[in-house]
Amino acid sequence: MPRTPQQRLGRQGEDRALGHLLAQGLTLLERNFLCKAGEIDLIMMEGPTLVFVEVRQRAGRQFGGAVYSVTPAKQQRLSRAAQYYLLRHKIPPPCRFDLVAIDAEKLSWIQNVLEM
Repeated sequence: MPRTPQQRLGRQGEDRALGHLLAQGLTLLERNFLCKAGEIDLIMMEGPTLVFVEVRQRAGRQFGGAVYSVTPAKQQRLSRAAQYYLLRHKIPPPCRFDLVAIDAEKLSWIQNVLEM
C-alpha cells in the first residue's frame, strides 16, 4: 500500500492509465515489476505484442510536462528492466515501450516511445 501522498498520487495515475489501456483492449500481465535493474509500471499484451508501459504524471505542463520527465537515465533503466523481464521467455515476443503521460487531467497514450 502506498505510504506517502506522492506514492498515493502515483498509484492513482497508474490506476487511471491501466483503466484507459484495458478499455483499449490491452491485457495486464504484471504491475510494478521490480528487479535490480529498475521498475516497469505496467506490463501488458496487445495481441502478440508485449508492451512495457511507463506512467508519468504531473500536476501541470511547466518544465515540459509528463512527457519530458522521462530522462535518458530513466529510459536506460526501463530498457534494462525490460531486458531482465524478457529473460523469462525462451523466445521473446515482439515488444515495445509505451508512455502514458498525465498532465493535470489530460491523459496521452504514446506508443513505441523508445527503441530497445
